[in-house]
Amino acid sequence: MAFLKFNKAELVNLSYSLKREIVCAGKTGAYCNTSIVTCNTRRYHGLLSVTLDRFGGDKFLLLSSLDESLLVGGKQFNLGIHCYGDVYEPRGHKYVVDFEADPVPCITYKVGEVVFRKSILLLPGKDQVLLRYELLAAPSAVTLQLRPFLAFRNIHALTCRNDEAFTGYTPVQNGASFRLYANFPNLVLQTSGKAFAYRHQPCWYNQITYSDEYRRGFDCKEDLLVPGWFEGTLRPGSSLIFSASLQEENPQAFTRTFDATLRRLPKVEHWREQLVRWADLFICAHNGRKKITAGFSWMYTGLLRETLVALPGLTLYANGDTASFEEILDNLIADEQERLFRRTTQVEAPLYLASVLQAYIEFGADPRRVWKKYGVIVRGIIESYLPGERREVTMHPNGLLWAQADRVALSWMNAYIGGNPVTERAGYQVETNALWYDSVCFAVEMESRYGSPASEFVSRWSEIRDLILANFQKTFWNEEAGCLADYVDRDGQNRDIRPNQLFAIWVRHSPVDEELFPSILRVIDNELVTARGIRTLSPRDVKYKGVYEGSQIDRDLAYHQGCTRPFLLEHYVDVCFRVKGPRFWKKAEWLCEGFYEDLSKHGVGAFSELYDGDPPQEPHGAVASALSTAALLAVDYRMRKNKED
Repeated sequence: MAFLKFNKAELVNLSYSLKREIVCAGKTGAYCNTSIVTCNTRRYHGLLSVTLDRFGGDKFLLLSSLDESLLVGGKQFNLGIHCYGDVYEPRGHKYVVDFEADPVPCITYKVGEVVFRKSILLLPGKDQVLLRYELLAAPSAVTLQLRPFLAFRNIHALTCRNDEAFTGYTPVQNGASFRLYANFPNLVLQTSGKAFAYRHQPCWYNQITYSDEYRRGFDCKEDLLVPGWFEGTLRPGSSLIFSASLQEENPQAFTRTFDATLRRLPKVEHWREQLVRWADLFICAHNGRKKITAGFSWMYTGLLRETLVALPGLTLYANGDTASFEEILDNLIADEQERLFRRTTQVEAPLYLASVLQAYIEFGADPRRVWKKYGVIVRGIIESYLPGERREVTMHPNGLLWAQADRVALSWMNAYIGGNPVTERAGYQVETNALWYDSVCFAVEMESRYGSPASEFVSRWSEIRDLILANFQKTFWNEEAGCLADYVDRDGQNRDIRPNQLFAIWVRHSPVDEELFPSILRVIDNELVTARGIRTLSPRDVKYKGVYEGSQIDRDLAYHQGCTRPFLLEHYVDVCFRVKGPRFWKKAEWLCEGFYEDLSKHGVGAFSELYDGDPPQEPHGAVASALSTAALLAVDYRMRKNKED
């Protein structure tokens, strides 16, 4: 794609290529994720990971990698690459001369006069990955060998050589089927060409090292089984399709399937088209039930907070898909009864529902129908915060919500070190209480208009609404700093400058006087806003960690203590347009530009979870984040609306 550019001279440099990852996602919950030279650097990397209901719906890595070797003139050239401790062997990256990301990841190798290309396609609606090999140029025919590395493990785990693994195989048409352990599905490997034969010679490759895991201080070594290899001949101008699937496929259809799928992929020539493309990839339809995957490749599908925050951006603002909006929301409500109504360690998460529904109504949904369908859910959530209903959070006599549980971080800032939260934030949390007030206001308004006449709910909660408003600002406002406290506990206001106060002026029913908005925005502008999102802590704070590097402890200290979050741009830009109007448009544009410049970094073509708080602000975390993608779509939506006005 035109806006994705790579330094081709540096592709052979591992310090460059190993930091850039291929990410492919399917609707079944399957994914493919590796580096652009197909050297796996994380335990989560692999060519085919699938969601298995038989193991509780977790993701499992079946095919870790596939090593290619070219036999030319009696010499063998290995194109694969693995890390063993400090040694990379083989060193196939030295033959890489080109990488393209669109429409699918495509790597070109040059060995003397031989030019060889590999393309990777994860089928959207099946647990199947196809690799196309093309011999673009060669003096004569070339022998190709393909060695599969099998894992058969949970993506969060590592495996080692063991006697329980079944190293045999079952012949299938043009290939072989493998199942290392009982209860796992079969992994069926096939080629499109009959001339390619499978040769069985099982061998364990020991102590393969994942450099990213090593750098983070995690367990980083595992053993993988190579059961044998596929071998055949390619002539100049010919190609081969290799398939990895959970069932035996028709090899004669591989080429047709590859080409047809390629034609159906959306054309991407602009950054917004890439955002829309990823918005679709985050919507998983495993077993026909649409849910949002929070990120790739280790984040989960169907999380409460992440789904609610990302939902408008990935559906409404991406392409106006109101049907998917409601289907995802309905599935979330059905699956998350416990967190919505009884207990959750992210106490603000259920309260996002009111914001989501208000966004839906603003987008054009009929408010009467929305309240008829979801009003009982909103009322139930609000009443679950009454005294005696939840153990971790409750409404105090002043109307505000107090959240506290011993050694538990009861908010989205939930990093832990040695079992202790980095940012516990026990007490009155500013964002939780802002969302609380907004939820109550929304419910009272909607029930007054569309609910039952003389509703007891309206009478009772109108009084509580007024109580919250009377106490919010005087509890959180810090006159000296000109902004809101992050939280208030029994010792008084916590004066850390954090972005959580942004929610108090973002919600549609703000508990803060409008004349205070500019002061709060000035503090956020001066201390938190960067070219790569909003910092989680002011650099002036002694706890601030500006770089997300080092040991697990170092990274956990930085995670909510300085790292930026792109997802917060949605709230910041929305508030600024409301306060400053269309004159904010140019700054909104500047706030987005950096993310598009970074599309050739980290997750190629994807939008990262977080960035360093300090320049040059490198991307980190999940290489593809639903929250970041949704926020950029929401910002684009606000920009288009304000430009039109």
